[in-house]
Amino acid sequence: MSQSPGIHPSAIVSPGARIGRDCLIGPYVTIGDHVELGDRVHIESHCVIDGRTTIGDDSHIYPFVSIGLPPQDLKFAGEETQTVIGRRNRIREFVTIHRGTKGGGGITQIGDDCFLMAQAHVAHDCVIGNQVIMANAATLAGHVAVHDRANIGAYSGVHQFCRIGREAYVGGYSVVVKDALPFALTVGNHAKCYGLNKVGARRRGYSRETIDALHHAFHLLLSAKLNTSQAVEQIRQEIHGVPEVDELVSFIESSERGVVK
Repeated sequence: MSQSPGIHPSAIVSPGARIGRDCLIGPYVTIGDHVELGDRVHIESHCVIDGRTTIGDDSHIYPFVSIGLPPQDLKFAGEETQTVIGRRNRIREFVTIHRGTKGGGGITQIGDDCFLMAQAHVAHDCVIGNQVIMANAATLAGHVAVHDRANIGAYSGVHQFCRIGREAYVGGYSVVVKDALPFALTVGNHAKCYGLNKVGARRRGYSRETIDALHHAFHLLLSAKLNTSQAVEQIRQEIHGVPEVDELVSFIESSERGVVK
């Protein structure tokens, strides 16, 4: 890879790296042999991008970020695994994103339009959807799945193999050890679910009927003195034709770790 006007002279860019059009690579950046950058990717100073890593168009990587380095997993034996990051992501200072492991599917993946704030950590084999926000120092252990438009608050930790549902809101300083329900407020150490995130639902333009149906579903699940199986059955009997409620029920029924209640 020959130097171009967009690459600072102090940057170390492997000849094997593939750099898209109009990229900007700042001072003291290190880019490894198998890295592929899309078009208009901006990598600011002192970042390290290594491993089989792909970063999509128009992403902005801020100083001191580390992407694609080996995972913090004692079983990792140097196998060739990947890190795949989508388009238009903003990854702020000191974020760390580790590549996958053979036992976890071999890939750590982040979708499009995500915002990872300073010091956030994405461990090996995590799969993050689109438009996800991770606030400062939010931490995902290995194998975590975060669905679209979820929001994980500052200094929160998510246990390995947990799922964070679509549009879930996890409050700051929370410790999540089971699956966090979609559309819900989940807060605390250990985290508890406080029902529908009504403010988020209104901001996203859900109809009054949908909000009322979700609110009733969460009432049955959390406040009606029913166990989870009974609550799910009651939800099926009382609420029909609301896709978001169907998604909530499906999320609960597919949980392997149990859900936060």
